[in-house]
Amino acid sequence: MNMHMSHLGCALVLLTASTLVGAETPRTPAPEGAQVYFIEPAAGAVVPQTFSVKFGLKGMGVAPAGVDVPATGHHHLLVDGAALPALDQPLATTEQIRHFGKGQTETQLTLAPGPHSLQLLVGDKNHVPLNPPVLSEKINITVK
Repeated sequence: MNMHMSHLGCALVLLTASTLVGAETPRTPAPEGAQVYFIEPAAGAVVPQTFSVKFGLKGMGVAPAGVDVPATGHHHLLVDGAALPALDQPLATTEQIRHFGKGQTETQLTLAPGPHSLQLLVGDKNHVPLNPPVLSEKINITVK
């Protein structure tokens, strides 16, 4: 009996673990009409290696990561992203995905000379993109 219960308990643990691994992270609904955009630089701008990036947000507010306030989120800057990151999972922190989880609305960015693309994506308190995503147009700039 103990052997049977032990096998049954192991099967239950494995089933529960596989269900949790495959579970989708809950996504926060985006406020209707919310938009994120660049205040600067403008699309097509030629900028020095270190330059200002200012984020604009319309139809919702900014709150730091971890703060649960309705109709708010925080910025993520996608740098030279060929494809969007997974929109149903917390965003990783990489050279291509910069987090502004303290609620920042601007930054100084340093990039190598040459062409680059920038795009903004708003995440919720857990760094998960809103549903539907609040995503800016991708802009192209040139670093001199």
